[in-house]
Amino acid sequence: MKCFLIAVLIVGGMAVATAAADLDEVVARGELVWAADQEGGGPHVFPDPANPRQLTGFEVDLAALLAEELGVKPRFQQGQWDRLPLLLGRTADCVINGIELTPERQRDNHCSRPYFAYSLQLIARRDGPIDALGKLAATGPKGRWRVGVLTGSAAESVMRSRTDLEVDVIGYDGTIDSLEQLSTGVLDAAVMDDCIFTFYADRFSRLRTVERPFAGGFYTILTARDTPRLSAAIDAALGRLIADGRLKALYDRWDLAGRQQMLLLRDAGEVPIARQKSLGELCRDTLPLLIRAAGMTVLLSCLSFPLAVGIGLAVAVGRMYGPPLLKPLLTGYVEVLRGTPLMLQLYAIFFLLPKIGLALPALVAAIVALALNYSAYESEIYRAGLKAVPPGQFEASLSLGLSKWQALRHVLVPQAVRIVMPPVTSDFIALFKDTSVCSAITVVELTKRYSVLALSTGRIVELAVVTALLYLCMSWPLAMLSRWFEQRLERPAAGHGLTEG
Repeated sequence: MKCFLIAVLIVGGMAVATAAADLDEVVARGELVWAADQEGGGPHVFPDPANPRQLTGFEVDLAALLAEELGVKPRFQQGQWDRLPLLLGRTADCVINGIELTPERQRDNHCSRPYFAYSLQLIARRDGPIDALGKLAATGPKGRWRVGVLTGSAAESVMRSRTDLEVDVIGYDGTIDSLEQLSTGVLDAAVMDDCIFTFYADRFSRLRTVERPFAGGFYTILTARDTPRLSAAIDAALGRLIADGRLKALYDRWDLAGRQQMLLLRDAGEVPIARQKSLGELCRDTLPLLIRAAGMTVLLSCLSFPLAVGIGLAVAVGRMYGPPLLKPLLTGYVEVLRGTPLMLQLYAIFFLLPKIGLALPALVAAIVALALNYSAYESEIYRAGLKAVPPGQFEASLSLGLSKWQALRHVLVPQAVRIVMPPVTSDFIALFKDTSVCSAITVVELTKRYSVLALSTGRIVELAVVTALLYLCMSWPLAMLSRWFEQRLERPAAGHGLTEG
């Protein structure tokens, strides 16, 4: 209990009130923190194929130019694309990641002057039946057409608003997930920003653009409403980049001006197949990143699970031997945490607590959420273990002059801990896998790193095997430990507890 209270104080001490950083604070810090989702891919932000430890993309270069104009250095902050605005004022100064300029975003944040014009492009298989946008106005051979889009994007808004089309709009979290699904025949078509398909066209030679792009718009840089000087400085910096030609040079360097016209004219046979790295090259470039991400998974598990065990044991003892008024509160605690998803609890801790002035760093929020969630399950395991100890043990302890809490500490709890060790070890293994949901609050652990690398390299199967092996290497020793505890439990214990008369 002392260790648990100390841990609570440490976590509480790490909570800090947050406020959006305006220009003076950014300059004093010497860094412009810009948020994006590297899983979104090219040509915006993605791991460099030649060196996956570094990010590349035209928006990476744009962030560097803007930071240079402000006299500071750029620093990247990972986030999930459709939730990037939530990071403003917390862990990021601005968002640069293909954010479309919309009235809703102008209402909620400050939107910079446009820095890129895009259009939406309908994409289909070369051997498929869709040869025009108007084809979607009637049902297909199998009913309504299935069209993939990026969740939260302008493509999703436009396609869902087209009541004249017979389509089911399917949202995906990754930019090119819909291209993968379209290529394999799961989808009938996809709609996305034209520059994205232009960038990935070499990888998907079975796909083609349908007609010319439509429903265009602009990309904008988001900043918080309470940072007017930073917002004005970014606008002024964009103006200088446009006036002196550096922004045009950036787009030419990324082949964003004229390449789309060439793609519309050439045949499938003229689409070059992108060279894939050998398995050895792939492992050499990605394995260090995956191992580092596995370290984050281990860190999350090893810090959160002891907290979960401590809280769970305290809750179990309180429910069985605590004051009558405390028991319903602890029961409610267990039922609420078991009855709500871990993802919802993560969101509440990371995104909702700052609204009442309690902001936790992403790593701390992940540890707290995992510890609280698993403490509910651990409390039930320990409660079952305490019930498995013969009642006579407790009565004999009291008759020998021990107090209730001494009997719990020296007699009942040690026996219960011994009984529940196998299921507790199994829960620890489960916690390893549940750390994957922490990527929703910007913690890059093993599953998130795999997702980013798989989409950036296109080697989904190979990297999945490597990632699975890493998880197996971490969980296999724990499985062996669980079996060892089970074998020990099967042998009669000698010298434990008190002998009943």
